[in-house]
Amino acid sequence: MRIAFFVNSIETEGPNYATGLLAMAALNRGHEVVYLTPGDFTLRSDDSLTIHATVLPKGKIKKGETFHSTLQDKALERRTMDVEEIDALMLRNDPSLDQTTRPWAVHAGILFGRLAEQRGVVVLNDPEGLALAQNKLYFQSFPEIVRPTTIISRNVEEIRAFADSHPKGVIVKPLQGSGGKNVFKIGSSKETNLNQIFEAVSLEGYLIAQAYLPAAKDGDIRFFMMNGRPLTRDGKYAALRRVPAKGDLRSNIHAKGTAEAVKVTDDIVALAEMVRPKLVEDGMFLVGLDIVGDKILEVNVFSPGGLSNIRDLTEMDFSDTIIEAVETKITMQSASGGTISNRLLATL
Repeated sequence: MRIAFFVNSIETEGPNYATGLLAMAALNRGHEVVYLTPGDFTLRSDDSLTIHATVLPKGKIKKGETFHSTLQDKALERRTMDVEEIDALMLRNDPSLDQTTRPWAVHAGILFGRLAEQRGVVVLNDPEGLALAQNKLYFQSFPEIVRPTTIISRNVEEIRAFADSHPKGVIVKPLQGSGGKNVFKIGSSKETNLNQIFEAVSLEGYLIAQAYLPAAKDGDIRFFMMNGRPLTRDGKYAALRRVPAKGDLRSNIHAKGTAEAVKVTDDIVALAEMVRPKLVEDGMFLVGLDIVGDKILEVNVFSPGGLSNIRDLTEMDFSDTIIEAVETKITMQSASGGTISNRLLATL
């Protein structure tokens, strides 16, 4: 099988990125692996869709660092092929990273993912579902019981009033964003630097303010879901606790948070079960839930990370389980003659 991984850029891929682990697992399972970036598609006048792919050499690779070095090799083969020559396309870009410097690239994965899907390629996550999830507004479509109290606005007075109605404070962040950038905690509307905070966050568009959850001081739990259910392997859950650095409220690993093992409770599983119907409805094959206490803070559907940390903590390679599931979908799609919709196939 030939599996393609769509990323923002090959140069910015890190040695511990989850996408690399997935690609390495695919290679080690005997598949051909290619990488695509936003500028690698051509829709020709005869309506054929071609891709200009970076092709990784076949062979098994044991270490992530070795895979990363291979991926960064400037001498890697570049091959032009019809999109129908690939079996699965995994959309693993983060649109928010291109929003400022390359706005043309923001929607490329979804737009060309749709075209690939129409030509018989298994596309994960489903591009129509991802189109609904371009920013954190998507989370508001999940059951209210799983979400902290939230307001989304660019009106400063609205957000001031919201902050004053929550004595434990609120978290303010951009509606479109990732990686813990421009995330602030506000105690009340009387804080002296409030205008500066609003100015910094609103540069990226709408603001989202959420009631602060005191349990967040202990970090959050990144909990992976696959096919609408908790991702497990040999009885272990793909989950970790992300603990903020001292003096920081962000638990993101990119923001110097640290990863710790976590015991997955029945309450966590029950919380994840509440969002399962929506994930299945939207064709979300692989997602990462960010959980604090009895609430979910975010549903990460584009390129959820943490698989390398989970592998180190649990000694379980969940990327192998994920690629095995992709293989099953390719087989199902082939056996059905393309009669199963991509959105349904994505979570079967």
